[in-house]
Amino acid sequence: MPLHIIAILVLGSICAASGTVLLKLGATGRTAILSFINSQISVGLALYGLGALFWIYGLSRQRLISVYPFTILSFVIVYLVGILGLGELPSRSGMVGVALILIGLYLVARNAI
Repeated sequence: MPLHIIAILVLGSICAASGTVLLKLGATGRTAILSFINSQISVGLALYGLGALFWIYGLSRQRLISVYPFTILSFVIVYLVGILGLGELPSRSGMVGVALILIGLYLVARNAI
């Protein structure tokens, strides 16, 4: 897989993860339906949509089985932001799971390059 496609897929993961974190921040503590209409949620949706455009671009250039594993990178980024940025406490098994995910992504991506 060309390096520029990998960069686009990583950028897509970062956008999707950032969007997810903003959705969480914009939704936390809100109960009324109209309170979910706020800038954090709006920007979060926009970033999530931008990430989807990067995925679509990657899908248009590479095989599905080569591109799709990069979606898991969003999970890893969100997990780490939850810990480092939001002060959430990880479990030991959660950290092992993230490490296994990264190993799996490396193995799949290595064969795609």
